[in-house]
Amino acid sequence: MEESLKSICYDALVIGAGIAGGEAALNLANTGYKVLLVDKELSVGGKMIMLSKVFPTLDCAACITTPKVSEISRHPNITIFTGSEVSNIRKLSDNEFAAKVTKKPRYVHVEDCTACQLCEKACPTSVRDQYQFGLIGRKAAFIPFSICSPKAAAIDIDNCTLCGACERACPTHCIDFTMETETIELHVKTIIVATGFNLFDPNNMPRYGYGKFKNVITAMQMEREIAPTRPYHTILRPGDGKVPDRIAYVLCVGSRDASVGNPICSQICCMYSIKQAQLLMGALPMADVTIYYINIRSFGKGFEEFYQQAKGMGVNFVKGKIGRISEKENGNLILRYEDINKGKLQEAEHDMVILSTGVLPNKGIDGLFENETLYLDEFSFVGQSDKLASPAKTSIGGVFVAGAATGPMDIPDSILSAGAASSEAISYIIQHA
Repeated sequence: MEESLKSICYDALVIGAGIAGGEAALNLANTGYKVLLVDKELSVGGKMIMLSKVFPTLDCAACITTPKVSEISRHPNITIFTGSEVSNIRKLSDNEFAAKVTKKPRYVHVEDCTACQLCEKACPTSVRDQYQFGLIGRKAAFIPFSICSPKAAAIDIDNCTLCGACERACPTHCIDFTMETETIELHVKTIIVATGFNLFDPNNMPRYGYGKFKNVITAMQMEREIAPTRPYHTILRPGDGKVPDRIAYVLCVGSRDASVGNPICSQICCMYSIKQAQLLMGALPMADVTIYYINIRSFGKGFEEFYQQAKGMGVNFVKGKIGRISEKENGNLILRYEDINKGKLQEAEHDMVILSTGVLPNKGIDGLFENETLYLDEFSFVGQSDKLASPAKTSIGGVFVAGAATGPMDIPDSILSAGAASSEAISYIIQHA
C-alpha cells in the first residue's frame, strides 16, 4: 500500500516498480533491508500486469503478477511511492546517496478509498484510457485498472472540470483537491535502477498508417483485447466494432531499422506476436492469422517448439517486409510487401493489422546523477561495467541495474537480472557497512 514517509533513511532505493524492480525490492526486503520503491505510474506491476499470457507456457500473466504485487505491497520492509519520480541523486560517500523524490498529488487519500467507483459514475468528463491504450474511455475520476495496486481512485486533474461531483459522491470523503506536490529528500545506501523500457511509437513510421487508419493497432493494444481484464467482451476491430476474420501482424516495427534510430533486435517481438496469434486462433477459430516477418528469432528455451506449434495451429508465416499499408472504404487494409521467398512484390487484404513494435530505452536516467556519471551503452540503455562477471554493476559504485533497463529481455531474464542486482546490492551494503 502507498503510505506517507515515516523516515528519510532507507537501505535501498529501487527506481521502477515493474517485474524487475518489484522482484529486486522483495529480495532486499526479505533479507531484512528497508526499501523505498518508486514508480511514476499509479500502480505497481509495470507492463507485465497489463499482459494476457506469457510465452512460451501461456500461463496467465495477471495470475503470476498479482500475488507478487500483493506481497510487495504488504511487505513491512517496503515503502511504495506511486505517481512519483526520482531526481537529483548525489553520491555523498561509499555507503550514502542523497536523492529527491517528487510525489505528484493523487487528490485521493489512498488509505480511506474503498474503490467503490462511485466517483467514476458521478464524474461527467470522459477521456481516453491510457491503461487500455486508448481503446476505450475513462472518467477524470478513475481507478487505473481492475487489478491495480494500490486499488484506489485518482483524479486526472488536467482533464478535471472541478465540478465537485466526485467529492459529493464519495462515501468516505477521501477526495482532496487541496493536495499538493511533495518533494522529499532521502538518504540511502544503494540504488537499483529498474526503469524498464519504452515501446516504439509507430506514428514515426507513417507508411503503416497508425493513427490514421483505425484498424491498424499496436501489439500492446491487442494484448489488452485478449487479456482477462480487457475492455471488450471479444476481439473487435476499433474502426467499426466488427469481429475480424483476417488478421495480420507486422514484425520489427521500429526495431532492426537504422532509419528510425533503433538498429537492434528487440528480442521479444517475435514471441509475443506468436503468443498472441495462438490466443487469437483459440478465441476466433475461423479467423486467418498471418505474420509478416524478416526473421523469426526463437532463441529461448521452448521458443522454437512454440513457433512450430503456432504453424501447426494454422498461423500463416510470410517472410517479407511491408512497404506500405493503405485503407479501403470498408476499413479493410491492403498490405503491399516484398515476398522474399517468391522474390516478388505482392498485396494482401486484411481486416485488421497489428504492429509489433520494438523496445526502446527509457531515456533520462543518466541525467539524475549530479556528481557521478552513469554511462549508457551505444543504444542508450544503462551500461553494464562487466556483462559476464557482474551484469548488474554500473559505472557508479553502489548503483546497480536490473531488467530491461540494460536492454531488451523477456520476463524470466528480467527476474534473473533482478536477482543479480539485489544480490550485488546486499553485498555492497555489507561491504561498506
